[in-house]
Amino acid sequence: MTYAVGMRLNRGLVFMSDTRTNAGVDNVSTFNKMFSWTVEGERSITLLTAGNLATTQATISLLEERTKVPEERTPSILEAPTMFQVAQLVAETLNSVIEQHAKSGQQADSAFHATMVLGGQIKGGPSRLFLIYPEGNFIEAGDETPFFQIGETKYGRPILVRAYDPEMSFPETVKLLLVSFDSTIKANLSVGAPLDLLLYNEDSFEAGKRSRFEADDDYFRTVSEGWGDALKSALSKLPEYTNVGEQDI
Repeated sequence: MTYAVGMRLNRGLVFMSDTRTNAGVDNVSTFNKMFSWTVEGERSITLLTAGNLATTQATISLLEERTKVPEERTPSILEAPTMFQVAQLVAETLNSVIEQHAKSGQQADSAFHATMVLGGQIKGGPSRLFLIYPEGNFIEAGDETPFFQIGETKYGRPILVRAYDPEMSFPETVKLLLVSFDSTIKANLSVGAPLDLLLYNEDSFEAGKRSRFEADDDYFRTVSEGWGDALKSALSKLPEYTNVGEQDI
């Protein structure tokens, strides 16, 4: 399983993903689920993946191959004139990979499903964020839906819905995302550190600042422990429920 988030802010885009693909007593594997391409001064593109590992790796390999091999450069995400057209290329590639895997293996293509979050900016337009479905269609983030989650989304969503603000700084956003990921990790063994982070400044057209949080990262542990203590403190300050009989007290 996976947990990944792409978020729109007034100051740019923020991406975070875990790296765990298998979980068990003696079987834990990690793979990169965050990929980026940059043409300095012209475009910056980031892609998060969730779902069948063979499908996502094949899709990324095709997209990467088309940026390097001359005869495969069209279509290429480094040549598409808009982020919308980049989203179309990624969606078509993902759907094509799923169909090919289904034809050569199991009959049900659901076994090869994957979803992706695509974000970035191409000179001449604003930064944009998309959620790409395995069927080959996609939706775009807006004011009403400023962030997308993929993978194991339910445990980390409440804090994002309650605390998100488009005016947030990057440090505030990282703190918010770490709380969201910590909640997910504590509830689901299949999601785990290391956590990858990428921050993209609007109109920079440069590779975003990328960093990684290991499980024993001091700041991550401080946020995790602080959030747990804050929840206990907030709960104790809420008014007591009084509609009980004496025998229930």
